[in-house]
Amino acid sequence: MAKFIIDNIEYEIPEGTRLDVICEKAGVPFSCNSGVCGTCQINILEGQDNLGELNQEEKDLAMDRTHRLGCQCVIVGGVVKASF
Repeated sequence: MAKFIIDNIEYEIPEGTRLDVICEKAGVPFSCNSGVCGTCQINILEGQDNLGELNQEEKDLAMDRTHRLGCQCVIVGGVVKASF
């Protein structure tokens, strides 16, 4: 299990899980859910190395390791702390 903390609310989720469902529960705004619009951008405060690599959609929107798309990034293990 991995731990994702967004705006001080903690979620335990299986490793390899995309963060979209958790981000949506936390109130992150969503629009397209396919990585095109950038609406669901989250700020990674801690644990950047515990997320999968940026995918092409994130790269196309000039995201980096501390600015990710909630609909696209995957937690690979450990703890990730974020805000939106």
